[in-house]
Amino acid sequence: MPLDAIRSSLPATSVNATGVDSLGVNALGVNALGVNSPVGIFDSGLGGLSVLRAVRAALPDERLIYVADSLYAPYGERDDDFIADRTLAIGEWLITQGAKALVVACNTATAQSIAQARERLPIPMIGVEPGIKPAALMSQTRVAGVLATAVTLRSARFQALAERYSTDCRFILQPGHGLVQAVERCDVDSPELTELLRTYVQPMLDANADTLVLGCTHYPFLDKAIRAIAGDRLALIDTSVAIARQLERQLDLHGMRAAPSHDVHAPRFCSTNDGRMQQKLVASLLGLDINVERVDIPSCRTRALESGAA
Repeated sequence: MPLDAIRSSLPATSVNATGVDSLGVNALGVNALGVNSPVGIFDSGLGGLSVLRAVRAALPDERLIYVADSLYAPYGERDDDFIADRTLAIGEWLITQGAKALVVACNTATAQSIAQARERLPIPMIGVEPGIKPAALMSQTRVAGVLATAVTLRSARFQALAERYSTDCRFILQPGHGLVQAVERCDVDSPELTELLRTYVQPMLDANADTLVLGCTHYPFLDKAIRAIAGDRLALIDTSVAIARQLERQLDLHGMRAAPSHDVHAPRFCSTNDGRMQQKLVASLLGLDINVERVDIPSCRTRALESGAA
């Protein structure tokens, strides 16, 4: 169904105080989309595969479409308007593919653009944010590190979250320059990568941090490298499982959860780049031998880039 037709048939999305879309079953047009319609998941690149892994474990009956916007990754080096432009364009594209819900599996995109996207897209949206709250609850030394992209750390959404829980817990904020690019090229354990991580993690250990928030969905793939540096001195906070549970709650709330099935639904993987690295990482980390579709998802900012290059 074209996006305009879906949008015109549904009321505007409303968001309650918890940031959860407050739409009823009829408003969402479940009969039009079907409970067995897919869930869309997208990230600037490959990091959202950590979320997809958790969603598959929690909701094995759901059909999934994953989009990696790898042609324009990493988002952490893009301006806020560009990130919002891509989030909306990819969300709209996933709706045209029949998506009944959208997981924005990117901390940077969630921090900068999920509020605007919720106003425009007529399906439930689940975002990700760094696990500041669980870190504050867990830390015994009352010092916790936060490893995230620079865009996430400077966002108003993150700053408000950190301020809320920093009353009695000190957060050491560290931009993870170069880490997204390393994961995108499937480098999760090279000596060069380990040394880069050491420059970020060692100062946290020296400050007596006992907890580390992995504030980007790419970073869970670096857990072994972090362990090689920190051993058991840092508890790693990865919110992928919590996101899968929130998706499960939203699907149940709106009566959109897929019917139980004995069939195994392989995710559909798409990339705005050639997809070779995505295919390699999916095989390595998820144990799936899949093809990656190359898709063209233009947006206002990317059209301007292309016209400028011409």
